[in-house]
Amino acid sequence: MHLVSEPTHAVDLSTTPVHLGLGSRAMPVEGFGWDPDVLEAYGSAVADDGAEGRLLMIFEGAGSGTYWERHPAGDEVVICLSGRMTVTRVIGGTTDPVDLTLGEAMINPRGVWHVVDVHEPGQLMTITPGAGTEHRPRR
Repeated sequence: MHLVSEPTHAVDLSTTPVHLGLGSRAMPVEGFGWDPDVLEAYGSAVADDGAEGRLLMIFEGAGSGTYWERHPAGDEVVICLSGRMTVTRVIGGTTDPVDLTLGEAMINPRGVWHVVDVHEPGQLMTITPGAGTEHRPRR
């Protein structure tokens, strides 16, 4: 995994996310993956950006999410690029489902547990705090 500080080519956001950092920096994260070692390397590489760093990525989706997540470092933006999906949040112990279709977006506030269920195969884009994301299995 490495950050490309001076990109010169197109970036496929479904395989190569872009880190948005301090000073309006935008750097593709080549070799990114959900492997713990890669995530640790990414976290170390962007640690100086702290809570202000964000990860911009596109996900292909279908079906129900298998885990809940939350971002203690800041708010997350979820954008529906195609298909139909529901982002379910737990706010104050109450479940809050938000349906999204093409071009619609929503914000998951800092620290709120959420999960995404994709009802029609589609794509979503996220702009996520890069530091401190937590996961737990969906039951």
